[in-house]
Amino acid sequence: MRGINVMAEVDVPGHAESWGAGYPDLWPSPSCKEPLDVSKNYTFDVISGILADMRKIFPFELFHLGGDEVNTTCWTTTPHVKQWLQDHNMTAKDAYQYFVLKAQEIAISHNWTPVNWEETFNNFPSKLNPRTVVHNWLVGDVCAKAVASGFRCIWSNQGYWYLDHLDVPWEEVYYAEPLEGIKSISEQNLVLGGEVCMWGETADASDVQQTIWPRAAAAAERLWSDKETTSSRNTTSTALQRLEYFRCLLTRRGVPAAPVTNFYARRPPLGPGSCYEQ
Repeated sequence: MRGINVMAEVDVPGHAESWGAGYPDLWPSPSCKEPLDVSKNYTFDVISGILADMRKIFPFELFHLGGDEVNTTCWTTTPHVKQWLQDHNMTAKDAYQYFVLKAQEIAISHNWTPVNWEETFNNFPSKLNPRTVVHNWLVGDVCAKAVASGFRCIWSNQGYWYLDHLDVPWEEVYYAEPLEGIKSISEQNLVLGGEVCMWGETADASDVQQTIWPRAAAAAERLWSDKETTSSRNTTSTALQRLEYFRCLLTRRGVPAAPVTNFYARRPPLGPGSCYEQ
């Protein structure tokens, strides 16, 4: 109804320790629980089954497979996985690549275009499926490198668009540049857009809305506006007025959006006054 597509994410092989609560054979061992066990076909059977079920729920063409922050220590220290690596003449990095590419094959078999976090591109760019969408989060020049290699990219630089970084002011969110270092129009067109990320380690129902809003709105205007319109620092006063108005609109609608100019996001106002001036 609202023209919104939902891109689901199933992060593998890291950030998946919880899977073993229901499927303990997915753990390398009961004492070493992630990444998922690369040595078992069963691991990929489970992934395929989960993706088959999720395909019925999420019709959007993009599906996020994660692939970030993979610590392979469990693979090199668990005896049966270590033996599997030796039998297949693989290093832990080779196994990481093997896992990511196999997960991509599964996603593509379910008619999805795979999205992966930038570590996959940083480690084995020439091996990724050409349809891969690279999701930037660590450093600012990854999208430029990815599109130069023919990949599409999503920009989420953690220095600006990670909303759990509470000390990033609205101005830095607003003036962040997803197309930085990308000069040609054809390569700029490979940047699909951006995503602000709200990670949940320090958020729950008591504070998540005021952590997201209104800074997410600054990124939204940045993304849907003409680059020249929003890139000039001369727009600060007018942009601030719009954000303050939008924050008031949210609060009137029952969304507990934090004051726009707080030094730390999600803190209450410093004193009394109109929501247009907080």
